[in-house]
Amino acid sequence: MKEIKVGSVVFSKAGRDQGSFYVVTEIVDENYVKIADGDLRRVDTPKLKKIKHLKTEGEVIEKLAEKFEEGKKVFDAEVKSALRSYNGSL
Repeated sequence: MKEIKVGSVVFSKAGRDQGSFYVVTEIVDENYVKIADGDLRRVDTPKLKKIKHLKTEGEVIEKLAEKFEEGKKVFDAEVKSALRSYNGSL
């Protein structure tokens, strides 16, 4: 499995949010991350998700990753537009 980092695009394999793409906003520990999609899951209230329930292709949205790591404000619209091409490909 590819490594999940802050800013990674992940696909939910299980749970209520199954079948959608998200961006990792924070690495909690080796089992959990926080994810957001800018729509139902906003950046200020990300979902805590087990890594084993996520799939990644190793793609990272660099612009968002930099902002998260620098502690800058990331807007829901930025996340939503970054994920638009992924969710449109379902």
